[in-house]
Amino acid sequence: MPTFAAPDGTTLAYRVFGSGTPVVCLPGGPMRAAAYLGDLGGLAAYRSLLVLDLRGTGASAEPEDPDTYRCDRQVGDVEALREHLGLETLDLLSHSAGASLAMRYAAARPERIGRLTLITPSARSVAFEQTPDQRRGSIARRAAEPWHAAVAAAYEEIAAGRATSAAWAALAPLYYGRWDDTAKVHHATESAQRNARAARGYSAEGAFDPPRTRAELAAVTAPVLVLAGELDWITPPGVAAAIAGLFPDAHTVTQHGTSHYPWIDDAAAFTETVAKFLC
Repeated sequence: MPTFAAPDGTTLAYRVFGSGTPVVCLPGGPMRAAAYLGDLGGLAAYRSLLVLDLRGTGASAEPEDPDTYRCDRQVGDVEALREHLGLETLDLLSHSAGASLAMRYAAARPERIGRLTLITPSARSVAFEQTPDQRRGSIARRAAEPWHAAVAAAYEEIAAGRATSAAWAALAPLYYGRWDDTAKVHHATESAQRNARAARGYSAEGAFDPPRTRAELAAVTAPVLVLAGELDWITPPGVAAAIAGLFPDAHTVTQHGTSHYPWIDDAAAFTETVAKFLC
């Protein structure tokens, strides 16, 4: 795997899929090894995907200073990758919590963004997170599923402040449009791919400044795609549209029948939408 040096000297690695003009891809988790993205449902047939393992995950080294796991501190890592690649601008794609880093980077370096793709993005960095009742509404949409009762009960434990690892595990079906064998295999990789210490550091105090970020995103004149999963309980379509509204040139696409991993639920629809935007 190719590597480069972050500003603090930490060695970071990235995978390359496909050929052609590169798209830098940032994983979510937060701080989950990028392997779960794969080639994003075949998107590598259209563009070269440079899929970054964030510091302390996958093949990237752990930093000497754990404070550098903080989301805003990793903006320099993305800029170092751009410089390593010798690109004037980046086409940047991110998923879930990785969108917090992508938006922080875009806010700090608006002139370096070519096209920005936010896939089922976390809204934490811009403070558009949902209330418990809104979460319940998203869960209620899945009432016909055989797992619904167990998931709803587990969420109530979490909302009441009685979260356990078992309760969080019970929510797994919500992240997929279909809780089938493909989804179960994909989900099973999560715990081994996540750096728990880094995940805590990613959202540490000072990582996000929502008022400032929302204001700065108004200067990002590059085209932006915000892709929402119709059934996503993390970032439902209304929240995705609010995120898109922060940019001068953004549009939202809601992918039917999908949840938080739309390239797993319907790879063909996902690649058609994203490739059209990127190409």
